[in-house]
Amino acid sequence: MPDYERVTTTTTEPERVVIRRGGNATGWWIAALVAIVALVAVFFMVSATGPSADDLQAARDQGVAEANLANAAASAQLAAANAAQAAQDAATGAASATESAAKAAADRTEQAAAVAADTAEDAVSVEPPR
Repeated sequence: MPDYERVTTTTTEPERVVIRRGGNATGWWIAALVAIVALVAVFFMVSATGPSADDLQAARDQGVAEANLANAAASAQLAAANAAQAAQDAATGAASATESAAKAAADRTEQAAAVAADTAEDAVSVEPPR
């Protein structure tokens, strides 16, 4: 096989492409700012103190006082309900007693009227002596 050589000729000059890297530090500044904020947040979380023993005792005392107040209110409501029921029972008893007394008085009046009628009838029917 014969050896062939190929030759290419160009009439334009080749273009030169330059790629630049780096030079922009904005991303690094943002990352540093986020890291600083995170460190400050961790510092505040670690250094924050909880409530003192006096604060906890005051909260317990307040809770006990509120519980006692709630129990007293519930007891007062129960006592008021019991008093209302007793008043209703007393009124019912008084009405029943009044009704019984009125019925007894009516019965006695009826008996007295019957006796008076019988007496008057006897007086009319008795013949005078001759």
